Amino acid sequence: MASLNGQGQQPVKVLCITDQLEFKRWVEHHLDTFIPQVRCVQHSPVTQSWLHQAFLATGYDLVFMDGATNNGQALQGLADLVGRKAFAPIVYFALTKDELNQALTLGAKAGFSRVRFNHREFATTLREIIDQRRRLKASASLQQASQDASIFDGVLIRGHRLIESLGGNAASKVYLAESEKEGAIVALKLFSHAQEKPQSSEQYERFMREYQWLASINHPNIAHIYDFGVADDHAFIVMEYFQQGDLRRRMQQPVSVQEALNYIEQIAQALAVVHRVGILHRDIKPGNIMLRSDGSVVLIDFGVALDVRSIKKEVAQGNIIGTPYYMSPEQGYGEPVDARSDLYSLGVILYELLMLKRPYIADTVMNVIYMHKYLPLPLLSAHLAWLQPLIDRLMAKDPQHRFQSAEELIAAVRAIKSRVTVV
Repeated sequence: MASLNGQGQQPVKVLCITDQLEFKRWVEHHLDTFIPQVRCVQHSPVTQSWLHQAFLATGYDLVFMDGATNNGQALQGLADLVGRKAFAPIVYFALTKDELNQALTLGAKAGFSRVRFNHREFATTLREIIDQRRRLKASASLQQASQDASIFDGVLIRGHRLIESLGGNAASKVYLAESEKEGAIVALKLFSHAQEKPQSSEQYERFMREYQWLASINHPNIAHIYDFGVADDHAFIVMEYFQQGDLRRRMQQPVSVQEALNYIEQIAQALAVVHRVGILHRDIKPGNIMLRSDGSVVLIDFGVALDVRSIKKEVAQGNIIGTPYYMSPEQGYGEPVDARSDLYSLGVILYELLMLKRPYIADTVMNVIYMHKYLPLPLLSAHLAWLQPLIDRLMAKDPQHRFQSAEELIAAVRAIKSRVTVV
């Protein structure tokens, strides 16, 4: 067999688990000599954390594991992966003969020495493994099992394996899934469009707007959209999943001033892009700010976002949308809002990050809204008093006294970080 993927065949897709880019490139070099179309995706356990426990690598033809990876815990990682039912075949690259024997005993499909590497043997072995993998996936029984695993609340969404429900409401539900196309764990948001219900039509429009807005924005601090589609009378969005959880979870532990300022700066960068295209988020809160494995934060959930051109209509209807604990005074009272309202919400989050409590707490929603409008600005602890001016300007009752743009806030935060050693 001259090549694996001749004319008309699917490209070969490989997951390379390694902390070393040089190893990935070395593997790619050898693959390129006998596979015309190959995509090699690197996953580093050091910078990206370990693979999600429900991940089965269904979108890959095979998985390479570098014995020098995962801080010397590669064999433990191999044991975890081969123990997952239906995980893709793993080819292990060992540093020693003893390690190679252990890998094969644990269940690696094949193994090679990184020191004494035989390219001819490598090519022959990989052809056999990939051909076997593809024949198995093409079998009727496995295709049926794959289809059964792709049913979300009665809706078949091909190419996605259901893992579990993450919650939702009457309009939409969110699921944890594995995308074969992306070769990754994703969040799948499913919306049921009941055309006979006016409320459903309005919610469907919001759902469609959320997709259109997110798909049109490419920024590292805004959730990435992978796919969008319609199945039966359901629309769905496939988006990035954040294994580290949200900022609310992060605040269960103390947050340093450095971290807090970094988080605020990153979300302000996301808002700068969003506001620039004329969108107000309107629900900035810890639950809508997610953490990646590298510590960066990402803004999600544009379900109640609003085009600035629709503000007058929304105000005329008397709609109050958002989360009361984080609403600006004008948003809570159904008054016109603009970009400065989102920045107020960001100020509430900064206060909570620093103090690990919300600035205004009451027993009813209306009392919370009243406090945002009329109570004095919240005070930081004495040791954080040097940041009080930042809180005061973010949470000013009058929008005219706040930062007038996300860019202005970013500049202020960077200025603070440049002249003060924060901890």
